[in-house]
Amino acid sequence: MRGRSSVVQCLARCASLKCVRLPAAGPRAGGAAPAAVVVCTSERPLAAAPDDAGRLMLAPRAGRGWRVAGAAAAVRRGGGESMGPADLVQKISINAESPRGSERNDAGAALAGAERVPPGTWRQKCAAYVLALRPWSFSASLTPVALGSALAYRAEGALDPGLLVGSAVTVLAVHGAGNLVNTYYDFSKGIDHKKSDDRTLVDQILEPQDVVRFGVFLYTVGCICAAGLYAVSTLKLEHLALIYFGGLSSSFLYTGGIGFKYVALGDVVILITFGPLAVMFAHAVQVGYLSVSPLLYAIPLALSTEAILHSNNTRDMESDRQAGIVTLAILIGPAFSYILYTVLLFLPYLIFCVLATRYTISMALPLLTIPMAFSLERQFRSQSFNKIPQRTAKLNLLLGLFYVFGITLAPAGALPKL
Repeated sequence: MRGRSSVVQCLARCASLKCVRLPAAGPRAGGAAPAAVVVCTSERPLAAAPDDAGRLMLAPRAGRGWRVAGAAAAVRRGGGESMGPADLVQKISINAESPRGSERNDAGAALAGAERVPPGTWRQKCAAYVLALRPWSFSASLTPVALGSALAYRAEGALDPGLLVGSAVTVLAVHGAGNLVNTYYDFSKGIDHKKSDDRTLVDQILEPQDVVRFGVFLYTVGCICAAGLYAVSTLKLEHLALIYFGGLSSSFLYTGGIGFKYVALGDVVILITFGPLAVMFAHAVQVGYLSVSPLLYAIPLALSTEAILHSNNTRDMESDRQAGIVTLAILIGPAFSYILYTVLLFLPYLIFCVLATRYTISMALPLLTIPMAFSLERQFRSQSFNKIPQRTAKLNLLLGLFYVFGITLAPAGALPKL
């Protein structure tokens, strides 16, 4: 294929493909052969074979078009558009079908040696990072912060909005970093697969080094925010450091290092970290001292948060067992996992009933979410686990918000130890 113009042989997922010969506008500087230009009406062209000017590749790009790597030619979809210096463009006729046999193998061979085009735009990259954070799970960290702050408001009669925002950002940063650590180690140990809930690394949405760098960044943000809280709060440094680094260590060791998740201790870590510890942190930052009462008020919320993790582990029992890890759901089996999930769902409502009948009616507000709890119980009992962790997280968020409203609306002195 030599001469005044070149023919690019396109490999596409189709049964038949015709290439075009485009007249060149003239030789390049130095006498080099002009780059070939091709127009393709295929929806998914894969690659172009090398020509005289060097290796070419058709690759999708943002918008309506295709980009050619390795040549100074622009490739556009649609047979009627002019491209580059070409004066004549002929259409390519494609009958789109699935590739068979040798066609698929030839296409794969061409792709293996083709030059790759950097994927996506910065917006797509940002969306990938947000997806890796699993934002649907953030209710497990936001509601404890709101609860601790509400308890501080009821105890002291005042609330510092700056400390509330700082506490929320600190806890969210540590939670997000912990999610990234979980993603990295689950992928490294071969636990995540194509059917997993988190496919950030499985689908190569991000590279492992991207996840590591983002996790380090979030842990750094958390430490900076914690230092800022110490600067503006009256809480002693040793108390703040004890709670903060306790939470940070738990978020990492859940899957990193010791890997509590893999030895059936992950439920204990989550129950403590996203319940009493987070509530105590937000409360102590506001009031400037440590107290036992936030630990007691955190119990209903901690049980609801644990339900998120337990539903996730029950759904993944088979894949976790094949990967060689042990979770609480695997140890107790499907029947007792259902019983435990039911207890985690409904025990908080029993506590709210006691608080509402003995102390103040405002504590009955979380009972408005009982219909959602019954719906989740039916779904779990039918072993239809699709999206059940996300739905449980939604219940956790609503229950936590009503719980916070109930405490905020309670008359002064109506609640015990507040």
